Amino acid sequence: MNETRRAILEAIAEEPVSGPDLAAALDVSRAAVWKHIEELRDADFEIESGPDGYELLAVTAYNGPAIEYGLEAPFSIEYHDAVESTNDLARERAVEGAVDVAVLADQQRGGRGRLDREWSSPPGGVWVSVVNRPAIAPPRAPLYTLAAAVATARAAREAGVDARIKWPNDVVVPVDDDGGYLKLAGVLTEMEGETDRVEWLVVGVGVNANVDAATLPDRATSVRERADDVDRRRFVQRLLEEFDGLRTDLEAVVPAWRELALTLGQRVRIERPRDAVVGDAVDVTETGALVVDTDDGRETVSTGDCEHLRPV
Repeated sequence: MNETRRAILEAIAEEPVSGPDLAAALDVSRAAVWKHIEELRDADFEIESGPDGYELLAVTAYNGPAIEYGLEAPFSIEYHDAVESTNDLARERAVEGAVDVAVLADQQRGGRGRLDREWSSPPGGVWVSVVNRPAIAPPRAPLYTLAAAVATARAAREAGVDARIKWPNDVVVPVDDDGGYLKLAGVLTEMEGETDRVEWLVVGVGVNANVDAATLPDRATSVRERADDVDRRRFVQRLLEEFDGLRTDLEAVVPAWRELALTLGQRVRIERPRDAVVGDAVDVTETGALVVDTDDGRETVSTGDCEHLRPV
């Protein structure tokens, strides 16, 4: 967000401030103040003009400027009403050299999950992909997926949903005591790099926020169904703030993931391209791999589709 506009919003958030006072405080002309106010109104900020000056009444919009205002994380927001895929756009921005850009859309027409599976992305959800340029080696990249899952679960819990994490990248809501769940959100991470370094890393998050459960696939749910409609602007802010805190402290990611994990302690089946691993999920390694106790011994699984099985 333009820094002058941010300063204007901060000034008029608590009480009315006159145009001349704003101009003097910001060292700009009164005409410039008026122009910035009009541009903020065009961005759907509710600003009233009264006898005492300009006053910010509310921020209810869901767009780039509204999310950037009050966001306590260093991301710029690129908002679209509808796109094919926020991850595709974020990859384009990464190739162009962008950093710390969050591509956000109200709707995805071609959303996808792992293995290019279709991901239903109707209006009302939270569909966001973040461009990162971390100074890490590729083996640590999965920590960004875990961090995004933790950040999403924390934001959902603040919204009143009992969100947990299913290995490796799903945020789910438990429905029984035997590991059953409904899917609330997913994370898709894509990366470009070399053997010893990551060039860029895009973390995409899709959350069924204010979406009617009847429109979702089987075994899926939404924030609306489990709690109530959520302020998506604040939800995205909290998700990005939590993610930023974790990506700058990677040592904290795995402990935070363990605290929210639904998979640990469950009997699981991990489908891999050539085989399957069945056993009890007992831990996750420092790089995000799942540790499974099988009949043939302990095995560490780095990738695969995880299914929770009913207890034997």
